[in-house]
Amino acid sequence: MIIMLLIVGLLLAILIGWNVAGEVMQAKFRENMPVPPQTVTSTKVGYDQWQPSQSTVGSLRAVRGADLAFDVSGVITKVNLKSGDAVQEGQVLVQLRDDDDVAALRQAEAAAALAKVTFDRAKRQLDVKAVSQADYDNAAADLKAKQAAVQQQQALVAKKTLRAPFAGRAGIVTLSPGAYVNSGTAVVTVQQTDPMFVDFFVPQRNLGEIKIGQRVALTLDAFPDRTFEAVLSAIDPKVDGDTRNVRIEASAANADGTLVPGMFANVSIDVGEQARQLTLPQTAITFNPYGETVFVVKPSDKKGEDGKPAQPEAQQVFVTTGPRRGDQVAILSGLEEGTEVVTSGQLKLKNGTPLIVENSKSPKNDADPKPQEH
Repeated sequence: MIIMLLIVGLLLAILIGWNVAGEVMQAKFRENMPVPPQTVTSTKVGYDQWQPSQSTVGSLRAVRGADLAFDVSGVITKVNLKSGDAVQEGQVLVQLRDDDDVAALRQAEAAAALAKVTFDRAKRQLDVKAVSQADYDNAAADLKAKQAAVQQQQALVAKKTLRAPFAGRAGIVTLSPGAYVNSGTAVVTVQQTDPMFVDFFVPQRNLGEIKIGQRVALTLDAFPDRTFEAVLSAIDPKVDGDTRNVRIEASAANADGTLVPGMFANVSIDVGEQARQLTLPQTAITFNPYGETVFVVKPSDKKGEDGKPAQPEAQQVFVTTGPRRGDQVAILSGLEEGTEVVTSGQLKLKNGTPLIVENSKSPKNDADPKPQEH
């Protein structure tokens, strides 16, 4: 029995030793096996001129805009404009029926004319003491009352005519002669859109960098291939107590009418002077819990079988990044000008990985990228 146990123990020891030896040999084989090269793209770190800027979102607003309505109710008799027409200040846009009001005005004017004749006669008679002062005063008061009645009726007639309060462009017109409109109901909108205002907010901590006359760049989703120029025209004199933001107004030329009130715009404000910054594509940066890193393309100090220098190797380096613009990011520390850095393929790299650099299809590195049309 003891012999059998010894034999079994010996067999187990041999088996365990065999497995351990196999694992050791495999580990040595893996250590000696060359790491396969990985294909990556790369670029060299270089200096670019950067214009510091603040970015936010704003809303476009017409320099003048109004939804026009009548002060009185009535039936439309004339519509003197079409949708989208350019209108001039004071131009008659819509007319309500005013026959009764005009007739009442004529009646009031006749009464005022008679009161004027009576007053003039009373004045002449007073000069020769032919009438009393009381009769003259009554004639003067009656004239003023009749003239006031004329002015009141003129105002009522004027309310039946809708005029453009300023030059601009009319909106969509859905009115027709014969339709009844209530007082206070908007019947047409007029917008003066050249120039156009853009309203936006900036945090109070950035207020020191904002000044009247600064350049503002606008981009809109509706026109992704265009950048519109604007100039900062006004700064609200108070800070919003809830958000601690300050309202800013900029003015943009809009002679062609491209900009429309109510549009949202991406706003970029130039602040400070241009500065030189080391720049890389944002794709070159690897974000880790312990910091931001890049892989540098390091020439190998080894020799190949043919005696020539071996393939370059990857070396991980910590960097400190700064502001971003488009596809680019500024490098504040960790790299020097001219250093070659991997821009794609980092996920399969570690220190010492041989590299095959293939830059036929490199990541974008545009400071002001534009959306692609599909």
